[in-house]
Amino acid sequence: MIEWSIFNEIFTVAFNLLYFLIIIGTIMIVVLDNRNPVKTMAWVLVLFFLPIVGLIFYFFFGRSTRKEKLIGRKGFTRLIKRPMAEYQAQKAFKCPEDQHQLMHFFRNVNNALPFEGNKTEVYTDGLSMLQSLMKAISKAKHHIHLEFYIFEDDPVGRLLRDLLIDKAREGVEIRLLYDDVGCWKVPHLFYDEMRGAGIEARGFLKVRFPVFTSKVNYRNHRKIVVIDGKVAFTGGMNIALRYMKGFQWGIWRDTHIKIEGKAVYGLQTAFLTDWYVVDRTLITSSRYFPEMDSYGNALMQIVTSDPVGEWRDIMQGLLIAISSSRKYFYIQTPYLLPTEPILMALKTAALAGVDIRIMIPERADTRLTHLASLSYLDDMMCAGVKIYLYQKGFLHSKLIVSDDTLSTVGSTNMDFRSFEHNFEVNAFMYDRTSALILKEIFLKDQKDAFLLQRKQWIKRPWYQKVQESTIRLLAPLL
Repeated sequence: MIEWSIFNEIFTVAFNLLYFLIIIGTIMIVVLDNRNPVKTMAWVLVLFFLPIVGLIFYFFFGRSTRKEKLIGRKGFTRLIKRPMAEYQAQKAFKCPEDQHQLMHFFRNVNNALPFEGNKTEVYTDGLSMLQSLMKAISKAKHHIHLEFYIFEDDPVGRLLRDLLIDKAREGVEIRLLYDDVGCWKVPHLFYDEMRGAGIEARGFLKVRFPVFTSKVNYRNHRKIVVIDGKVAFTGGMNIALRYMKGFQWGIWRDTHIKIEGKAVYGLQTAFLTDWYVVDRTLITSSRYFPEMDSYGNALMQIVTSDPVGEWRDIMQGLLIAISSSRKYFYIQTPYLLPTEPILMALKTAALAGVDIRIMIPERADTRLTHLASLSYLDDMMCAGVKIYLYQKGFLHSKLIVSDDTLSTVGSTNMDFRSFEHNFEVNAFMYDRTSALILKEIFLKDQKDAFLLQRKQWIKRPWYQKVQESTIRLLAPLL
């Protein structure tokens, strides 16, 4: 008994020492990563006071991938060989003077090539988008590339799946990327039926037990369709019945666009880069980047952001855009959990006299995220930001328009997750026509929203304020 007791004591001391070294080692890694001091202190406190829970959370959600790369420079150069040649062959295009800095930033940091001569069509409901998408897919001759966060096994998903299977049987190349976590509830058989018809379907950054790693925190939120390299779709809509039907309590209001023109090269490049990440196959044939004439007057850049690499491209671009605005800056977003730089930029612009309007849903699809969003409203209204609550249903639109010169539609929400953890894509447009169309959409939606008055807002119950502020502490993880 005495020997067993001594062994237990030695084991306990050794275990505690090892455990202590792991905690201290993890804290040192967090500190040496030189992150935002507030975020660093938050992780240090969690690890110190809740060591077991903190270690689990840090393993899943805390590790940084900013020093990694999705694709090597040599491979990326091969991938954009044709788009780069077309870009260099362009005559000097006319960009609104206020947007030169933004365009230059995206060109330098994101390798986003600006192309003129594009035509866009905007969709504000799921049915019209799906009809247009299926019509374009039915005309495909060579290839169809699709990338969605959610591709459900429901009537809408099965309708599109069956069309894709028919096109695959016609000999059209089809590649599909779906997010593994976003489609966790989708039966494997749904995608296996597509694979059986010759469609190459891949889950992005698969997360499986027991190899359950921090990949769970980095999700592909992009929505991209490219058809024959000439027509493309992007925006906020996934493939699911709720995007058409909405909820019992209201419609699903979203924004998506179809693009024809050389800006399609940008969406093709984004898709093929993601395909390389999953399949390790680098597709560079010129067949996927066909020559194109001018289709319209829109000057565009396709901009991506991801949790890999040194910069937060779309977030930093929005900082430039907000700071450059002179008259107005309108935002539609389903979730409003801005990073500190974005929050300060919006308040500063409003205090400088810019008409800042932000539209969010009065009722959202996730309660926690919505409560956290509400915690930011009083501070923003105090600075002069106008907050509109959309009442007709769930506003899922990710739309920004400014000064009749800049507009953007894409997958990026105004929250920590989109800015720091997700793979996102946005189309930035630098022409007056596109800006006026999206401005009109915003103002039309404004009729189905009410302007929040700070005098009434601060009178809401104290327990609601406590709920909002408490959930806000989790904003980086929501």
